[in-house]
Amino acid sequence: MPGNLSQSAIAEAIGTFALTFAGLLAISAGNIAGAPEGTVSLATVAFAHGLTIAVMVAAMGAVSGGHFNPAITFGFVSTGRMPVSMGAVYWAAQIAGAVVAGLLVSALFGAEAVREGTPALANGIPPGAGIVAEAVATFFLVLVVFGTAVDKRAPKSVFPFAIGLTITLGIMAIGPITGGALNPARAFGPALVSGAWADHLVYWIGPLVGGLLGAFVDHYLLMERAPTRTIAEHGGPSPSERRAA
Repeated sequence: MPGNLSQSAIAEAIGTFALTFAGLLAISAGNIAGAPEGTVSLATVAFAHGLTIAVMVAAMGAVSGGHFNPAITFGFVSTGRMPVSMGAVYWAAQIAGAVVAGLLVSALFGAEAVREGTPALANGIPPGAGIVAEAVATFFLVLVVFGTAVDKRAPKSVFPFAIGLTITLGIMAIGPITGGALNPARAFGPALVSGAWADHLVYWIGPLVGGLLGAFVDHYLLMERAPTRTIAEHGGPSPSERRAA
């Protein structure tokens, strides 16, 4: 594996680990600590995920582009911005990071903490509705990634916060309905560790379809044609490119 791809894989694993670790603990913290009911709210869970992604994208974006999500990587591969082989490495790293996070939380606080933080459909929600909800939320996430981190016309300083806030609003919107994964790795890692596989395909089909549509809309309909080679290969803004602050 080339050195730069190795570094990208490590960055993707770290970022996805951080997202999964913070997300699991944000959801299960109340039960772990025996805190009063209401200590954990939808807002705290949403911001835990969104802020983690914002800081990880800011820290790792220059290394790997800061995907941390197979749906985002799928959008890059599908639009020709990333080779299939590189996308496979990203997927493997993302899934590995999520699994290690689940294992660590389980070792520290028990499998129930991981099970509680594994995305699941609310009672009475059919899988089809869950798929559509996850697809729509992930559509907006990938649209924002392409519109801020990839499009060279966007201010270079805004993309980590835009991406993180999009995850925050997505979880606020659909979290009570589907658990608000917006990310197959975020669902898979905890499910593997906890054995909570109910309706698991929802968290692959929905985000991958939504990510594909978001990437296609921005790449083919909204983005300026012929992006720079650096952006096309790297998957994010290059420090050497002249962009608005």
